[in-house]
Amino acid sequence: LNSIGILTGGGMGRMLAHWITTGRPDVDITGFNIDRLQTYQRNPEYRALRTVESLGRVYACHYPDHNPHTARGAKLSPLHQRLEAQRAWFRDVSGWENPGWYAPEGHEPDQGEETWGRPHWFDWWAAEHHAARNDVVLMDMSFMAKFLVQGKDAGARLNWISANDVDGDSGVITYTQWLDETGRLEADLTVTKLDDETFWVVASDTAQRHVETHLRRHLDGHHAFVTDVTGGYAQINVQGPRSRDLLQSLTTADLSNEAFPFRAAREIDLGFARALCIRITYVGELGYELYVPAEQAVHVYDRIVAAGPAYGLRHAGTKALASLRMEKGYRDYGHDIDNTDSVLEAGLGFAVDLKKPGGFLGRDAVLAKKAAGPLTRRLVQVLLKDPEPLMFHAEVIRRDGRPVGYIRAASYGFTLGGAVGLAMIEGGSQPIDQAFLDQGSWEVEIAGRRYPAVASLRPLYDPEMKRIKC
Repeated sequence: LNSIGILTGGGMGRMLAHWITTGRPDVDITGFNIDRLQTYQRNPEYRALRTVESLGRVYACHYPDHNPHTARGAKLSPLHQRLEAQRAWFRDVSGWENPGWYAPEGHEPDQGEETWGRPHWFDWWAAEHHAARNDVVLMDMSFMAKFLVQGKDAGARLNWISANDVDGDSGVITYTQWLDETGRLEADLTVTKLDDETFWVVASDTAQRHVETHLRRHLDGHHAFVTDVTGGYAQINVQGPRSRDLLQSLTTADLSNEAFPFRAAREIDLGFARALCIRITYVGELGYELYVPAEQAVHVYDRIVAAGPAYGLRHAGTKALASLRMEKGYRDYGHDIDNTDSVLEAGLGFAVDLKKPGGFLGRDAVLAKKAAGPLTRRLVQVLLKDPEPLMFHAEVIRRDGRPVGYIRAASYGFTLGGAVGLAMIEGGSQPIDQAFLDQGSWEVEIAGRRYPAVASLRPLYDPEMKRIKC
């Protein structure tokens, strides 16, 4: 608690006392839990450089796209030099240098003046977004946390800590949450069953240490072992309606909808490489994630880029990832869902298998929550009717003039035509269903002005998932 310890000490003490006496914290601890930190941050040179900048910005204006200037280059993707040549503007993503967006030919990737308005690269970001919706994009997602879980007890233990059934057929990826005993969220991730004793777990970069800690605690004493392989594999995402055609031109594997359906996971050939190819998406389109050994990543990248022009391939960064996923209402643990939310309140009940044999950690609490009646607290998607204003985080949501929540995370929905975000809504004594949303008059307060909005429990973009399963 350096510098601001006096300011936050009382709250920290109360939270810690609650944690000790009840077994769990009652506030979102993502930002200050000890397992938020990674090993590279223990380096004295890193701390000496970054803490000076961090401390200096405590009372500064926190612009939404601010990027640290010190202690950069701690982690480089195998594709870094290739992406640099594509004019990527790099962001610090948990120590990784990762493209936020790309400048077109003839322009340099300059962030420009920090602003709460539209930055000078807004249209470049929009072009990446539209390319994912209409053609195909390549995203370097190597910063994602990746774990190999192996052993004869691996399936059973992963199925116990996962709310969904992750130990079914081999060659299938499953989206799931990990819960605590109260049914609240501990993690939000995917588990891919490669064979009966081998599983591939992928989580967000910010959850890397927390997921590993949770795994080790629940695997201890069993024939199941976890290996962090994050740095050993590049993750290349090829997403968009033309992604299948592009990849099919590069592999002998059958990628047809019948042979390679949504959620399938197969090892395929790409050039001289073998890659784990998983048909899944975080942008809401037909798409694939390629996990490539680091030593073959550049080779696979070069093959994809060489074939790309025939399919309209464009590079896309994390700004496009954020706007695409927000249009689909996809969650991001530590940003718009956290350890204070029940899995049902977060709108993730579809990923919970209450009937699977053996149950799962937190099942009794989920059943009790369902039995208690309609939810009066729920995460909803919010879209501004006015296409001009932007949303970022913490904007107040009003229903019929009364504050009922705030925006937890937001972006600009280029397909939907306005700023879009996710907000946790408190209904008081009223159940929150679509009728509750439709019957209210919704507004979002931004910089002292109120803007009309619509609220929805279903994704505002492709709610039937037709584009994903095509």
